[in-house]
Amino acid sequence: MTTLAAPLLQPLARPETTSPWLALDARCRTALKHEIDAWPKPGLVTPVDSGSHRDMNYATFVDSIAALEGYFAQIAKAGARDADYADLQVIAIAAEARMLEATRGANTHRGAIFNLGLLAAADGLQRTTKRFKGRTSGEIVAARWGAAILGSRGAAPASHGEAVWQRYGVGGAREEAAAGFPDVYEIGLPALRHLLALGVDEEQALVGTLMALMAELPDTNLLWRGGEAGLRDVQQAASAFNSAGGVLQCDWRERLLAIHRWMVARNLSPGGSADLVAATWLAHQLDRDSQ
Repeated sequence: MTTLAAPLLQPLARPETTSPWLALDARCRTALKHEIDAWPKPGLVTPVDSGSHRDMNYATFVDSIAALEGYFAQIAKAGARDADYADLQVIAIAAEARMLEATRGANTHRGAIFNLGLLAAADGLQRTTKRFKGRTSGEIVAARWGAAILGSRGAAPASHGEAVWQRYGVGGAREEAAAGFPDVYEIGLPALRHLLALGVDEEQALVGTLMALMAELPDTNLLWRGGEAGLRDVQQAASAFNSAGGVLQCDWRERLLAIHRWMVARNLSPGGSADLVAATWLAHQLDRDSQ
């Protein structure tokens, strides 16, 4: 069976500076670029098609990433100053406004602004204090800002994640971050590092990471779009794919394209898992550097 080939993953151009803040900013945006470039990803936007999304496409994501330039450096510097969570929120809200302007209102990276922004802030804090020596970026987020993240729920604007939390009692991104990103460190990173250790290329490893997360994560985007049945069905499909060999199968792309078509027909998209793929790639880079 002949399939379309998506572009190979390419990092963003390195900044012409030795500033660690700008280098971190580029690394965060590269995480987002790698996530959107990876193909195939069931239900999600890729360079090949828009998946289950009618309000955005690949170009929308590229514009969104460009609009976020400078945000991760700014929030990392705030983290280095040991800023409170409320101060980090101000920076993130401004970045979200730039994203929405660039995408004409499409929510391409709200979750990534939150997740990767906190990881960048943690990396900034780790650079300026020995208080968190030996801890992962996720552990620093939980220790320094976890309580404030949970405490801010009542003041949060209405969102799909909040609606899902009220209806199904599933925490979503807020609880994930406050707990130190356990799904990143216990599911995403082991999957990514295992595949990379086997010599799998980065794109294939990121898709494998996505499928590992899809099989386990109570993805609030799936709950919003398909309810408990939609979440259960996608988790079962991902689990079956992984049990059969995952991205190590010779026909893994064809198998994922079949899942993709099935999810698009049901308007299902694992957006929460996709956000954590980017967070996993970034955590892999940051924590490897800190060792």
